[in-house]
Amino acid sequence: MREALCLCYREVLDRPLPTDDRSLNPLRLFHRSDPPGRRPSAGPRPDGARTPVARCEHGVVEYDPTQYVGAAPYYLRGRPPYSADLPSVLANELGLDGTGHLVDVGCGPGTVGVQLGGLFERVTLVDPDPHMLAEARSYAARAGVAGAEFVQATAEQLPELGLSRLRVVTFGQSFHRTSREVVAEAVHRLLQSAGSLVLISHDASGTPPPAPAGTSRIPHDEIRELITTFLGPRLRSGRRLVTDYSTERFEVTLARTQFGSPRRVLAPGRPDIVRDVDGVIAGCLSMSYAAPHLFGERLDEFVAALGRLLERHAPNGRFWDWPGDTELLIAVRG
Repeated sequence: MREALCLCYREVLDRPLPTDDRSLNPLRLFHRSDPPGRRPSAGPRPDGARTPVARCEHGVVEYDPTQYVGAAPYYLRGRPPYSADLPSVLANELGLDGTGHLVDVGCGPGTVGVQLGGLFERVTLVDPDPHMLAEARSYAARAGVAGAEFVQATAEQLPELGLSRLRVVTFGQSFHRTSREVVAEAVHRLLQSAGSLVLISHDASGTPPPAPAGTSRIPHDEIRELITTFLGPRLRSGRRLVTDYSTERFEVTLARTQFGSPRRVLAPGRPDIVRDVDGVIAGCLSMSYAAPHLFGERLDEFVAALGRLLERHAPNGRFWDWPGDTELLIAVRG
């Protein structure tokens, strides 16, 4: 099975990007990054378009299409899902009635957009990575989310997509990769009156529930140590260091925008997520700092070493994946 995990990655690399796939939506935009070694620029590109950039504590950063190379097929299998109660909690908090337009930004393989799709009349999933969008489209089809739209664009390009009067705009653990204040202000302008920006993430700060019988905890610290053994102590997310992202709390950022301070709501986490060894490996390979391409020719070696580490911790191959509760930061346009 572990050989299949690596083969899955190689098939993704060999597959051409779906840049001519019109089913992604005619509104979608295309991106071209600067060649390696060139400093990212916020100025015009040769094709006349402007390159979307994100500002963080350490300067201006262009969208980096290498962040998740090869990671898309591992995402849904390896990442813990959000609370099963997320739809009902959000519907109650926002008074949703099955109408309106949801836009999920940085949608990845459709984790949030598909789970919340039934709450809205119209659903649009936005991501700059075409492989993630392909996964999202497949996931939406399997889940029976009919009529969803898929747009290839960055968060910074939302104003260019012809969207307006949105009921809800969500970011599922993707807001930190954007130019936060600029994007929040853009979302504020696109929302209808009383529309909401919702930032969704896991919060493991509370006391965890008892682990299911016969399971072991995922040894996250040892996995991180193994990753640094292969990739070095300064982990990268694509061409950037992981530490380059701003650590400012989202509440602080949003308080400086027209939204003002958001309110925080928790939905109960899923206490029964149990993974096998390959599931834990998939979760690791879904991370930008451990995406398959970073290991190069040593990918098979890393996967084998990680498999041995996990088998030492759980000879029965059963791991409890507790992501914590699901946190919602809700900012409303007045």
